[in-house]
Amino acid sequence: MPKLFSSKPKGRRAPSRLMEVDAWLDTTLWRLFHGFSGAWESVTIASRRFRVRGFNRVVVELCCETLTIGLAGFIVLLVLAQPAMKKTVAGLPQQADYSVLFLDRHGNEIGRRGILKADAVPIDELPDHFVKAVLATEDRRFFEHWGIDFIGLGRALGQNARAGGVVQGGSTLTQQLAKNVFLSNERSLERKVNEAFLALWLEANLTKREILGMYLDRAYMGGGANGAAAAAEFYFGKNIRDVNLAEAAMLAGLFKAPTQYAPHNNLPAARARANVVLSAMVDSGFMTEGQVVAARRHPATAVDRSVIKSPDYFLDFAFDEIQRIAADLPQRTFVARTTIDMGLQQLADESVDFHLRQYGKTFGVEEGAMAVIADDGGVVAMVGGRDYGLSQFNRATRALRQPGSSFKAYVYALAMENGHKPTDMVVDGPVSVGNWSPQNYGLKYAGRLQIQDAMARSLNTVAVKLSQEKGAGPGKVAELARNMGVETPLRGDKTIALGTNEVTILDQATGYSVFPAGGLTSNRHAVQQITDAEGHVLWDAERDMPPRRRVLSEQATKSMNEMFVRIPEVGTARRARLSMTRAGGKTGTTQSYRDAWFVGFTGNFTAAVWYGNDSYKPTNKLTGGGLPAMTWQRFMEAAHQGIELRPIPYIDDPIPAPGSIDVPKPEGEDAPQIARPALINNNTRRILSDLELLLTTLPPSAPEKFASTQPDGATPSVSR
Repeated sequence: MPKLFSSKPKGRRAPSRLMEVDAWLDTTLWRLFHGFSGAWESVTIASRRFRVRGFNRVVVELCCETLTIGLAGFIVLLVLAQPAMKKTVAGLPQQADYSVLFLDRHGNEIGRRGILKADAVPIDELPDHFVKAVLATEDRRFFEHWGIDFIGLGRALGQNARAGGVVQGGSTLTQQLAKNVFLSNERSLERKVNEAFLALWLEANLTKREILGMYLDRAYMGGGANGAAAAAEFYFGKNIRDVNLAEAAMLAGLFKAPTQYAPHNNLPAARARANVVLSAMVDSGFMTEGQVVAARRHPATAVDRSVIKSPDYFLDFAFDEIQRIAADLPQRTFVARTTIDMGLQQLADESVDFHLRQYGKTFGVEEGAMAVIADDGGVVAMVGGRDYGLSQFNRATRALRQPGSSFKAYVYALAMENGHKPTDMVVDGPVSVGNWSPQNYGLKYAGRLQIQDAMARSLNTVAVKLSQEKGAGPGKVAELARNMGVETPLRGDKTIALGTNEVTILDQATGYSVFPAGGLTSNRHAVQQITDAEGHVLWDAERDMPPRRRVLSEQATKSMNEMFVRIPEVGTARRARLSMTRAGGKTGTTQSYRDAWFVGFTGNFTAAVWYGNDSYKPTNKLTGGGLPAMTWQRFMEAAHQGIELRPIPYIDDPIPAPGSIDVPKPEGEDAPQIARPALINNNTRRILSDLELLLTTLPPSAPEKFASTQPDGATPSVSR
């Protein structure tokens, strides 16, 4: 019998299954949403218990905003601290294991560098009163903070606010160590951020005792001494373990301003600073007034070091050069005869310091630098900054600054090399390179004129046109500058003709030294000879340096020198004219008056002078024809006294007739011209000192009797 009722057709089972899945999804989603709504309502109800109103709500909102802004600020600081983190990849920089005794070009001792400059003494062997003196003045909460002392920073801000100026610093001892080991003294937000992160890194990787020991071992303490042990030997002639409380206080006072409070330079200031240190020890509870009263009544007296003044910026540069040379030598202890002339160094220091004191505030200038190279390529003087004690950053060799129009020397040199002549005619008018349209200083154009006049007037548009000519180009200009001695990498972009590529002061002095060398490289160097302790010659500049090579043809050099000597006479550098010889050079002023340059030469010396600010703050409209040219002229007038004058190659009448050049007079009542110091070596100085002592200790009639007993022509001997 056939079935009356049968099952559903097989084709309808799939839609049924889909409906079941759809129903399950709907149900699940509804339950999840319902559960979430219930949970959210529970959270909302619970959170109402923490809801604040009135004044409390204002406090909570402020705290929340502070946390939000603080987190955002921390992220920004973390980004800024990336350079600091990269510095820590290789760990702590190791001190060089070289030991070098430096002599000047006449054989006089001028300083030391290497392991002898900071012969480490374990922290456990340092006198307790010395360690307390350092902590009392530099960082009283050293053992309590983690590299950054917010309590101390707040106290310093309060003290400075009450005093209306900076009287107390907020940097911890760890931050100072981070700056000394990894960073420079440049005043910038980036440096402070890096310093803070490096301080935290030091605290995480070193113990407090290791940080304190490293700080005392590496800090500069004036007189060319690095580290407490070297300072004790230099100032007091004794081991750091043997210094008394008065001497320890004087040493601890050096950390703030090593040059200002150096006892061999200014003993009254050093003693006053030591008294401040003793008071700090009492205030911090490290000692009682009764314990320091003897040190107050009997202050320390330093060993007389007035005979030797260490040229520290030059020594740092020469030490770097020795390390490069000595990389292939098995020895590690050397005696190095350098190229420095201490008489010229004294003149350079005085010239820069004089103009900063006289005109620094007027022109808004805080720093200056200078590098001088002799005709043999030796660096004879170097000023790396205003005060080595305040900043060991060498602005002559490490500071990268835009040279402005002083860089045009390489543009014109390439033009002369390509066949131009100083008397060729050019047109000073508008010029565009792509979307860049440079203009002249004063926004005026001179029209048709000779190349030598365009260079003397430092016209920007003419220099740009010459750099864009066929056979030239920015890349060719950069290549020529490198061949002439500029070691800093150059970008070689279209603005290179106006000196927008950063270089160092020493770069410019080296490049310009090609012109008085007749177109040959100068082979710049700071070391003449290196010997071992027994006197065996290990390296000699004349023997081991490569020979000079030609980088400019004789004709191009002749054309350049003819144009250069016109600039102090009819161009932008009239304050650089000299009375005894003709000189050549070029001024340079950068955008917004941030940097002012003069680079010039005679047949004897080439010197580059720079003025500006570490913060890149614009000066008060200072140009290269102002302080830089005046400083150069003051130095050169004295440097050429009593020496054989060498003519500038290819220049007719290199020695001007008396009275033919109107030499600028120094401005101001306190601006006397200076004379070149006469130098004698140490042996001669000691003999003269012994003679003086002998003559002053003999009775009045003894010299006559002594002379009468000597045969004619005999020379009395002096025993020591």
